Amino acid sequence: MVEISQNIYIPEKELKFVFARASGPGGQNVNKVNTKVTLLFDVVSSPSLTEEQKTKIRNRLSTRISRGGVLRVAAMRYRSQKANREDAVKRFAELLSFALTEKPHRKKTKASRAARERRFQAKKQRSRIKQSRQKVTSE
Repeated sequence: MVEISQNIYIPEKELKFVFARASGPGGQNVNKVNTKVTLLFDVVSSPSLTEEQKTKIRNRLSTRISRGGVLRVAAMRYRSQKANREDAVKRFAELLSFALTEKPHRKKTKASRAARERRFQAKKQRSRIKQSRQKVTSE
């Protein structure tokens, strides 16, 4: 089970792993061993998520999800397949956790009267500076 948040878990049987040869660290091993890991997760047909959660994930991670509704996470940071697999699962959990957290609502605030006055005085001062730079014409 992959823990996304305190009450959301995704069974590992819903995750599909694809292995390939990767560029990056590994020396000559890079040419021989499939160390790159691509984690695939079908968001649309996942029984572990509610429809509301699926919608949030699709909206927040739209650039990472294919048209078929499959989330793809690739990992090739490490030399071993096992380490890359763990890294992919960790990043997958972080992505879903980010997608499912609620954004706090912004509280509307007003600038104080003193702040508005300071801004106004700063504008006046700037205007005076610019006026003093103008050419003086005698008429």
